Amino acid sequence: MVIENFITSFARKENARYLRFSPAASLTVPPKKDAIPTLLYLHVPFCEELCPYCSFHREVFKEPLARDYFAALRKEILLYKNLGYDFKAVYVGGGTPTVLIDELTGTLELIKKTYSTTEISVETNPNHVTRKNIQILKEIGVNRLSVGVQSFDDGLLKAMERYHKYGSGQEIAERLKLAQGNFNTLNVDMIFNFPPQTPAILKKDIATILDLAVDQVTYYPLMVSSSTQGLIKKKLGVVKYEREKKFYQIITSLLSPYYQPATAWCFSRSEAMIDEYVVNFEEYAGIGSGAIGYLGGCAYANTFDIKEYIRVVSNGKLPIVAKKDFSIKERARYDFLMKLFGLKFDLEALKAKVGENIYRYLWPEILFFRIAGGLKKQGNSFLLTRKGQYYWVIMMREFFIGVNNFRDYCREKIKFS
Repeated sequence: MVIENFITSFARKENARYLRFSPAASLTVPPKKDAIPTLLYLHVPFCEELCPYCSFHREVFKEPLARDYFAALRKEILLYKNLGYDFKAVYVGGGTPTVLIDELTGTLELIKKTYSTTEISVETNPNHVTRKNIQILKEIGVNRLSVGVQSFDDGLLKAMERYHKYGSGQEIAERLKLAQGNFNTLNVDMIFNFPPQTPAILKKDIATILDLAVDQVTYYPLMVSSSTQGLIKKKLGVVKYEREKKFYQIITSLLSPYYQPATAWCFSRSEAMIDEYVVNFEEYAGIGSGAIGYLGGCAYANTFDIKEYIRVVSNGKLPIVAKKDFSIKERARYDFLMKLFGLKFDLEALKAKVGENIYRYLWPEILFFRIAGGLKKQGNSFLLTRKGQYYWVIMMREFFIGVNNFRDYCREKIKFS
């Protein structure tokens, strides 16, 4: 555990520094100047009920506000066209993007008319996986449907406050069977290392996944932000990170005969779009309240105040409230983290992008992970070893916890403004 603890401590410290945004000097993003493939991320921050472990930007669904929000979302989408952007792919996350399916489809129709989009990925919850919704999403051109399941264990679902919302594990499995075969990729989101979870529960969940033979499974480690820590402890118990590695080894050993790793925690039967679009797309525009984007070496965040978001966008302005221009060193480290999360890091590609010898910036990280047995060299690339895959689970867990803490900070600013 010494190496794992060191990686956790190092990643936590670095993420706190990198994710220190400042009030934006310029409330815009740089115009598009190159041919780097860019993804459009849409955030829909509404859920019928809020899960206690979730740190994403979301609030309880109210239809009038949600309809006003979708109208503003469509206006913001068009603002990026004026800046010269085009988007090959769209990822819709939440919240629950399908909470108003007519508004979602109207928004996707606008994107397809405005941009050369060929890939669409949409998140949803099990209660929205119905024959009607499946048909609607197919007709609008959704390639990948990602269903938030987390576990099929009824006891765990009750502890997570999901049983009364989405039904039993068996009922959720039946809904997944409805969706299977209707999209290029059906992804199932799962979580490991919940305090009440045991190896036996985890193995039974994986057995259900294998029985369903879904196209893809993304197995996230439980990520505890500052805002959820107390609630998780109260409702689920104390999170023990020392169990995480054992759980991850169970996941990889049971899935590996049937699935190939697409990232350190996403496993696919064939090549497909993944949840972690930060791996496949070097740049992405963040659209919607609380969305975070990364364009032209600039990371930025939209306002987390939904009513303020609607007001600003309705006035024809981007709703950016915080921004950070990354230095060349920070860009190199970001690429190192994200590309290796996707299992492979191309040295020459990054050198061409940065315009400098990347060893100047990354030699401490490369040296450490090579000594620790996490990286191996193959031609001009570094690849994660089996051991390195778990190291990157830790790195990305801490990265996303850092992002969640940044969200918490932004939400607190709203309360006291």
